[in-house]
Amino acid sequence: MSKVTKRVEELVKPILEKYGFDLVDIEFKKEGKNHFLRVYIDKPCGITIDDCQRVSEELSNKLDIVDPIPFSYYLEVSSPGVNRPLVNDRDFVRNRGRVVDVFLKQPIMNTTKLTGELVEKKEDVLIIMVDGENISVPFENIKKVKVAIRF
Repeated sequence: MSKVTKRVEELVKPILEKYGFDLVDIEFKKEGKNHFLRVYIDKPCGITIDDCQRVSEELSNKLDIVDPIPFSYYLEVSSPGVNRPLVNDRDFVRNRGRVVDVFLKQPIMNTTKLTGELVEKKEDVLIIMVDGENISVPFENIKKVKVAIRF
């Protein structure tokens, strides 16, 4: 995590806690000649445009005071969408029993992507059922976990 995203996380977390929202991700990247600071938020029943606006206004005020980015940028606060990564304990509990895609740093079973039913998240491992067999995946080997989208 970069210094900017780490500082933004420190600033946005109290705002999100006040409203009962979850921080999903923070991105700070250059696209073309512009810089974008994107903050993705969620809550169990889904984020509304009003929720995003409220957080954007409060975070913008804090960013103006602290000024962690010494050049112009665009701030975007939004829902992560349907294909968002699972990042906190509530995400894993809420999605238990659903089919997830687990993207790995190092191969397991000769692949860097496992798809299976989310059984349980423990302290340091994620347990998913693949082809009827429970597989324990150490979190240190996980890049990202998302609910699988099937059409």
